[in-house]
Amino acid sequence: MSEGRAARLADRIKEIIAVTLDRGVKDPRLGFVTVTDVRVTNDLQHASVFYTVFGDDEARASTVAALESAKGMLRSEVGKGIQVRLTPSLEFIPDAIPENAAAIQALLNEAAARDAQLQEQAAGAKYAGDANPYREDGEGDEASS
Repeated sequence: MSEGRAARLADRIKEIIAVTLDRGVKDPRLGFVTVTDVRVTNDLQHASVFYTVFGDDEARASTVAALESAKGMLRSEVGKGIQVRLTPSLEFIPDAIPENAAAIQALLNEAAARDAQLQEQAAGAKYAGDANPYREDGEGDEASS
């Protein structure tokens, strides 16, 4: 199988699961879920579905339980919506995008604070020697004549 076919199938599975989660799954434990990516193996037998959940840890935990209980129904919906001989098995993996974004934001804030501190130090700094340590044109000609 080609990687292009697996990528097209992954896009289609992502669309089917997103629509089904939005309209078809009526589990009250299901939080505000966003399907961020789907990766299908080249043999088209397994699909890893990456998702994020808006909310706290409790909302994430209840969403994991809801997705696991709806896995069979979601797989049958995927089977109806794609044209392959075997419907791939589904694995739901929480995406680390929010945590990564928070870590990156913390690093950016730290860098901005260090830049501000460096600016304050530079404002009161004085040159160790002359302001311009390089010889200008015309300077020092008298001494060499």
